[in-house]
Amino acid sequence: MKIYILADMEGVSGIRKPAQVDMQGAEYHAEGRTLMMQEMNVAIEAAFAGGADEVVACDTHGGGGQVRVGEMNERAVYETPNMRRLMPSLDETFDGAILLGHHARAGTLDAFLDHTMSSASWFEYRINDQVVGEIGIEAAWAGHYDVPVIMVSGDQATADETKDLLGDVETAVVKWGIGRQAVRCLSLPKAHSVIAETTKRAVKRAAKQQFQPFKPKLPATVQLTLYRSDMADDMAVHGWDRVDARTVRKTVGSMLEMRW
Repeated sequence: MKIYILADMEGVSGIRKPAQVDMQGAEYHAEGRTLMMQEMNVAIEAAFAGGADEVVACDTHGGGGQVRVGEMNERAVYETPNMRRLMPSLDETFDGAILLGHHARAGTLDAFLDHTMSSASWFEYRINDQVVGEIGIEAAWAGHYDVPVIMVSGDQATADETKDLLGDVETAVVKWGIGRQAVRCLSLPKAHSVIAETTKRAVKRAAKQQFQPFKPKLPATVQLTLYRSDMADDMAVHGWDRVDARTVRKTVGSMLEMRW
């Protein structure tokens, strides 16, 4: 049984200030990396405890770079995403995907560091006129391979978004947003316990095929609204049609073609 763990940073237990996810801030980001590695390793061990035979872990925050080589769990294989592949080795042989340390989409009330892909430029992303965040984008990518998302962890807003979009998916709530810049967190032992229990339960359910992949109807219309008009000016080069000053749109025949 194969499980893929895609880890972001904003929803990791113990991360409570923006500086901890900022690659330019040495001291606080170092703490954030430690917290992320701890949570990844908790989830990896729990996945094996739930029945996984193989686990691939990927650090997606900022294109990767948070994983500490000396702290890698020896039972898992680690990889880094790139601009063309969100989850490089994901294919039809995987039984489930776990979205660890995730966050709610841009514009969500009381969601810690809510954004969709780019907090600097992306305002809204739609698939077939349904507003989605990174959870939806990644779930659709996995769904191309008929791989269901089986567990998502993060704050309460992240869990709510997951349930609304994907239905009966396991969620682990480790924090509660207070606006966008502040958050209430569980203690690390408690948060790790919640992550472990939820991951183990999700993997056991995946073995029984109790989850469905997220598969938007194809061909699909994907639409991106940016913060400013100049951010949309050059999108035609990448195959997007201009809708208005800040919005571009294109039709894709596969969820693997939805990237910007």
